[in-house]
Amino acid sequence: MARIQFGILSFDYQVVDVACPTDLLGSLTKEFLEGMQTLGPIDQSIIDRAPQFDFHHIGITRDPVTLTSSMSIVPTTTVDECPELDILLVGGPNPLTFKLHPKFAEFIRRHVAAGKLLFTNCTGASVVAETGVLDGKNATVNNVEFEHAKKIYPNVKWTREKKWVVDGNIWTGSGAIAGMDMFAHWIKENYGQDILIQAAMLLDYEPRDINGVLNVIPKRYDEKGQQISTHVYSYH
Repeated sequence: MARIQFGILSFDYQVVDVACPTDLLGSLTKEFLEGMQTLGPIDQSIIDRAPQFDFHHIGITRDPVTLTSSMSIVPTTTVDECPELDILLVGGPNPLTFKLHPKFAEFIRRHVAAGKLLFTNCTGASVVAETGVLDGKNATVNNVEFEHAKKIYPNVKWTREKKWVVDGNIWTGSGAIAGMDMFAHWIKENYGQDILIQAAMLLDYEPRDINGVLNVIPKRYDEKGQQISTHVYSYH
């Protein structure tokens, strides 16, 4: 199985928009699961089907970029040097102050035109809408920004009926954790429920469905009928 080239645009996005999805992906990689076998048993069939990712943090330059909460990131590559990607993730900045660099805009357009997967999280949908690639597409955005996005980008078919929206090769999540749930759904579709559960368990995370309901992982109950932790942990 070829390694998946996964890119993230490096600008002043909300940290959780990118950290949550990429940590979930990182928790299901073959390398990570092999290492976790020292702590507890993991079915070999899960490891055999687990993907491998190369993560690329893409800047205009390699200079550090300040994110929210006074955190910063040092890009690992630039828009001019980045290898060919399979997947691109665009996190959400402050929509009232953010200015999209023309090189980022062109990078997004080329990626979408090539038919590659594009994910946006939270206000990242507005960033992508600025490039025009969402015109005529169904999409969602952070629900607090919803009315503002409709006014600024009227050619997009905005909706807030679901926590995420898929239109062709573009997936848009409605908010930081909704975006994590969106990636959980993508994992389940592509690698199976058992791999999703394994990765989610390592983060003590329970994903919601597209309606925001906690029913993705079967619920568990004790002998008295009281609901207990969704995850089952195993140890050596």
